[in-house]
Amino acid sequence: MAAVSKTFEHVKATILAAHGGTEPGVKVNFYNSWAETYDQDVALLDYRAPSLAVNGISSHFSGDREAAVVLDVACGTGLVAKQMKRHGFGHFVGIDGSEAMLMLARESGLYQDLKQSMLGEEPLPVQKGLFDVVVIVGALSVGQVPVGVVRELCKSTKPGGHVCMTTRRNHANVEYKAALERELKQMEAEGLWTCVEVAEVEDWERGVSEEEVGYVSGAVYLYKKL
Repeated sequence: MAAVSKTFEHVKATILAAHGGTEPGVKVNFYNSWAETYDQDVALLDYRAPSLAVNGISSHFSGDREAAVVLDVACGTGLVAKQMKRHGFGHFVGIDGSEAMLMLARESGLYQDLKQSMLGEEPLPVQKGLFDVVVIVGALSVGQVPVGVVRELCKSTKPGGHVCMTTRRNHANVEYKAALERELKQMEAEGLWTCVEVAEVEDWERGVSEEEVGYVSGAVYLYKKL
């Protein structure tokens, strides 16, 4: 019942704590403690990144969706997999650093496999070149996981498979977003993948910091592995 009575002010405080730069162990403990009310909190935030990312994937994916194997990185409670299921995808492997989040993802019944792993601290614990779609929503931002993780995403993807990534475009994330885009373009120059679409979105989620009035913006990046 506590989650129902939460106000936007309560959620703002939680989100700001989540975005702060902390040590990996502290970060995991934070997400473990947040897991139970996470879905309700981000709904109050009007967090649109999962649906925006999945819409982008769906509009460009032409293969057999039911047979496609999807790697959901930083899967949390399973918000992305729930959206992808509605678009016809049916086989999901999830990775997250928080065991409490993974427990809720497990209860969703959507995932064939779930793995606990600290993103950026170790290689992704999956076979290289296996996945038709690799998606990471919400974790590519300042204080979360390092930009270099995108190379791991690419390695995990089948040739011809898609990698979908999101990031915020708010004030605190400007430098991170620029570094991310440099890495994405560098990997394209190296012949690792090609850009399918970059969608800049104005109404990404409700702003939580003092300088953010209304909604903050964000971006969805879709690449195809060569």
